[in-house]
Amino acid sequence: MEPGNFELIFDRVGHFGRFQIFLYFICAFQNISCGIHYLASVFMAVTPQYACRPPGNVSQVLFHNLSSSRLEDIWALLSPGQEGHVAVQLQDGTVWELTGCHRSWREGALRLEYEYSGSKREFPCSDGYIYDQSKWESTVVTEWDLVCHREWLAKLIQPVFMLGVLLGGVIFGCLSDRVGRRPILWSTSIGKFLFGIAVAFTFDYYSFMVTRFLLAMAASGYLVVVFVYVMELIGMKSRTWASIHMHSFFAIGIMVVALTGYLVRTWWLYQVVLSTVTVPFVLCCWMLPETPFWLLSEERYEDAQKVVDMMAKWNRASSCKLSELLSLDLNGPAHSNSSEVKKHNLLDLFCDWKIAIRTLTVWLIWFTGSLGFYSFSLNSVNLGGNEYLNLFLMGAVELPAYVFTCIGMDKVGRRNILIFSLIASALICVAVMVIPQDYHIWGVVAAMGGKFVIGAAFGLIYLYTAELYPTTVRSLAVGSGSMVCRVGSIMAPFCVYLTSIWIFMPQLLVGIVAFLSGVLTLKLPETLGKPLATTWEEAAKLDSGKDSCSGKLLPTTNNIVLEKIEVMSAGDSGLCE
Repeated sequence: MEPGNFELIFDRVGHFGRFQIFLYFICAFQNISCGIHYLASVFMAVTPQYACRPPGNVSQVLFHNLSSSRLEDIWALLSPGQEGHVAVQLQDGTVWELTGCHRSWREGALRLEYEYSGSKREFPCSDGYIYDQSKWESTVVTEWDLVCHREWLAKLIQPVFMLGVLLGGVIFGCLSDRVGRRPILWSTSIGKFLFGIAVAFTFDYYSFMVTRFLLAMAASGYLVVVFVYVMELIGMKSRTWASIHMHSFFAIGIMVVALTGYLVRTWWLYQVVLSTVTVPFVLCCWMLPETPFWLLSEERYEDAQKVVDMMAKWNRASSCKLSELLSLDLNGPAHSNSSEVKKHNLLDLFCDWKIAIRTLTVWLIWFTGSLGFYSFSLNSVNLGGNEYLNLFLMGAVELPAYVFTCIGMDKVGRRNILIFSLIASALICVAVMVIPQDYHIWGVVAAMGGKFVIGAAFGLIYLYTAELYPTTVRSLAVGSGSMVCRVGSIMAPFCVYLTSIWIFMPQLLVGIVAFLSGVLTLKLPETLGKPLATTWEEAAKLDSGKDSCSGKLLPTTNNIVLEKIEVMSAGDSGLCE
């Protein structure tokens, strides 16, 4: 069977009929929960204002010229950015100075004054901390005092989650090839629900981190496999549109995080509410059939025929006999030579210097897309104004970005959209840095523009990568790019933490790599309107017409394996979200 022969089935039963639409939206709805868990830590691990707790009951509090009888009330009196120590007098008459990580006893002080020039004795915060509860009643940080010398533990929450995402994508991606797509979708969805609820009831920081790591593996596993699943059930005419708009449901998940964070201010209850989004899919995931692609690859032809018949019945179309198509493949010469297919490794992406430069450039674009995507999202709470609205807008702006990508890539080309998006994101990062901090509305608007263009690049890069490489290494190229993408997502939280050094450090770093990526993309070939390459010779013709690796014409695979590689290259897009 030729690579396009399976598309003839979609011509008969429908490329995107009622059957595919029903399954697509069931699976896409579950993508919302992936977006939720990936960004949940934005509010769950927020660090409110805090001060060292005094060693007794407070009778009077003084901060500059502001006074109160309760230490908890002092936060409402503070102006944004106002700093300094808090002076308190205890019921036993002693006077203490409180800062974020220290407390000092004023020796010999008889009355409460803000400034004191006498001798002081410093003590550690052995009684814990007082937190500002005006915005959040509790967070992970306040639950386990992840401040001062334990602050680094709080900063590991998101990177460790992303490490779990990396591992989960690899493990479940491989398992789905062995046991099928449907069992993995079931198990990862149930895992997301169970681990999501379990996170809310962890008893200490370390159990919280382990449970979140397992949650990340389940969420990533679903995200990887669902892309493969959807692409194997949708015909070529709708496949590109459907794959890109799967990201839109991830963006809706970000918006749900913002809304839930605004309504629920206790971290464990917030986590429980977010985890319930998985319930509808868990209740109806038993309805999902296995994909014909995987069944054919396992030579389960009768089961594949049943799925195709079901697809035709739902779509009110006439079915077709797979045996008629498979006979062309099973008896053809390609099948007899299948054992001679060469296995490829990462070095094939560096077979000469031109291809090596292409690969490194593509990897940099993957890294930039991921770094920019998560940096804009995680840093939205630092832009000023309403942090919940900021994150909501960062998710909402992705929806038109993917529409822009779908239209633009077929009108002006993949490369041109990438160049525009990357250079524009660099320029917007500069704009964010020059806008005065008092004009936070303009800062948010500029950040939305940056998220729009970086989201457009992020949604396009997997498709562009698949078109730049021949069939024999296409899955390898997209898979390696997605692994580099994971490095960017792990580094993004650390990039945001650099705001403690300079408030615009994330924009500076993202702007530099985005500009460099945009310039290097100029050297890549355009793939719009060109057939997918099956050999290095055809891939080289995309560039300058000169042969690159032309002496290494890699053999084609048998047709079923070829179809499987094609679909996996589409599915690998999910690795990067």
